[in-house]
Amino acid sequence: MSTKIPANITDQLELPVISAPMFLVSSANMVVEGCKSGIITTFPLLNARTTESLEEWMTEITEGLEKARNEEPNRKVAPWGVNIIIHHSNKRFEADLELLKKYQPPVVITSLGNPSLVVEVVHEYGGLVFSDVISTKHAKKAASCGVDGLILVCNGAGGHGGTINPVAFIAEVKQFWDGITILAGCLSNGRDVLAAQVLGADFAYMGTRFIATTEAMASEEYKEMLVDSDVDDILYTDAISGVNANFLTPSLRKAGLDLDNLQKPDKIDVAHVDTENEAKAWKDVWSAGQGVGAIKKVQPIAEVVRELKEEYDLAVQAITNYSPTSKV
Repeated sequence: MSTKIPANITDQLELPVISAPMFLVSSANMVVEGCKSGIITTFPLLNARTTESLEEWMTEITEGLEKARNEEPNRKVAPWGVNIIIHHSNKRFEADLELLKKYQPPVVITSLGNPSLVVEVVHEYGGLVFSDVISTKHAKKAASCGVDGLILVCNGAGGHGGTINPVAFIAEVKQFWDGITILAGCLSNGRDVLAAQVLGADFAYMGTRFIATTEAMASEEYKEMLVDSDVDDILYTDAISGVNANFLTPSLRKAGLDLDNLQKPDKIDVAHVDTENEAKAWKDVWSAGQGVGAIKKVQPIAEVVRELKEEYDLAVQAITNYSPTSKV
């Protein structure tokens, strides 16, 4: 891992994994249980529909994690994090920023806009700021604003995924960036986590893998659709929010959409800024990444993390025992 990651974070991790903030999916309980399992777990601030409910969520998370630490001092309890939309259409930005100052989440993920103000606020209390990017151009802009980490959102990622191959993307970014690097896109099992590290990432960023968990706010039908789907059920389209994203084709059909005649909407609602319209779109049409085939059942997030850890350890062992002269 990068030497820029504080020891008080790395010492509390079971795996170098971040559970991504997922619109209408990540819950406060999911954050608590994920962190108790030893992975950084995050949620979008806009999942709490009002400022008042957001404060309730933050209280639940901070008190829940503090209780876990007090009851089991030797247990690894990972830091929690949030995602804040910087775009001017986010009417709650100022109010949410005040709650960041008050509750001081250790990790803050920024989307859509100049993160400089968030960097200033979060660095003042000693937190880390990660910015998600889908191109080298965006990565350079975020790096110039003083963020601590870059989340490279590659092709096949759930939601508003990028289009760049992860091998190419991380290689280019590493030419100018020596900070914390997080790889996102189709990472679904423990072997993928190790592969991300081999490429040069400090963390694997997983979203889809955690939707089919008991703590997620996704509907049971959504979760079961994930279990029943594979990579051939994923469609990359701009017909839902006006911005290209990966969606489950069975959910498109369920919503009454003609897959052969999808039309880009006149109004573009980027990254859930227009909460009413976006919530309707993403509630009716469900997103997933190309790694969806790894999901075989609905499980508690702690069980998913245990499986990831077992897969990761086996992958590390396989590499350790590998010899170029071994028979394949």
